[in-house]
Amino acid sequence: MTTASHTIQDLASAKDLFALTKPRVMSLVIFTALCGLLAAPGPIHPVIAFTAILAISLGAGASAALNQWYESDIDAIMKRTSQRPLPAGRMDRDTALHFGVGLSFFSVLLMGLAVNWFSAIFLAFSIFFYAVVYTIWLKRSTPQNIVIGGAAGAFPPAIGWAAVTGDVTLMPVLLFAIIFFWTPPHFWALALFMNSDYSKAGVPMMPVVAGRQSTRNQIFGYSLILAAVAVAPFALGLAGAVYGGVAIVLSAIFCVLGWRVCRSKTTRPDDMVAEKRLFKFSILYLFALFAAVVADRIMVA
Repeated sequence: MTTASHTIQDLASAKDLFALTKPRVMSLVIFTALCGLLAAPGPIHPVIAFTAILAISLGAGASAALNQWYESDIDAIMKRTSQRPLPAGRMDRDTALHFGVGLSFFSVLLMGLAVNWFSAIFLAFSIFFYAVVYTIWLKRSTPQNIVIGGAAGAFPPAIGWAAVTGDVTLMPVLLFAIIFFWTPPHFWALALFMNSDYSKAGVPMMPVVAGRQSTRNQIFGYSLILAAVAVAPFALGLAGAVYGGVAIVLSAIFCVLGWRVCRSKTTRPDDMVAEKRLFKFSILYLFALFAAVVADRIMVA
């Protein structure tokens, strides 16, 4: 009986450790990193490619664990995050800290020894940026937290590219820029209908600090910038017609949805249809756009 209860407890702990890595967010990181790797010029051994993606995934999980370690107090206040392992009381903060730090060192060491040290240093910087620059410095101090902090989530495709080439050229910079300018409209759309959570937790998200209308205006403005950046690889001759067609169509839809958010006047979260549509479409947009990068590369090859 005691053995069975211990087994159940161990399984629950393993499940909570996995939850610390934010699996849904990690899926986007893995996908964009893989796309950056597959789009890069030059060969890479499948085992090395797998190891690179594994290291990037572990690095993303480490960043998420450190984020939850530091933010356990505000996670407990917000309804959306209250059932995470730390605020729910299923794990102590020291465990989360040790797990995050250990995973960070292991992911960087794995990338350096198995792939190349340029991409390993890049990965280390991305972990530092998310855990320290965004989580500790920006998140609670400025409404620009998502804008500047968005760089953390934009690194994976460039790291994937660097795993193959050992350097960074214009194309991975543009892939970085796509995610960077995608982040504000994506997260601010969420923040509009989750505004009470952020306000209650004292997080200076844009809708809390600048108000709904200013946030909606900025969402549309960033949608236009994102469209220009997304089409840039095709316009500059770095990607072909497959990517260009997908980027133009999807970006046009994104801008239309951003405009509808801009025109919205509703204040009740349940009525924020335009905001919820943009948030959901933004996820599809990023996946489809990066899939098009790979498809275009395959077509050219």
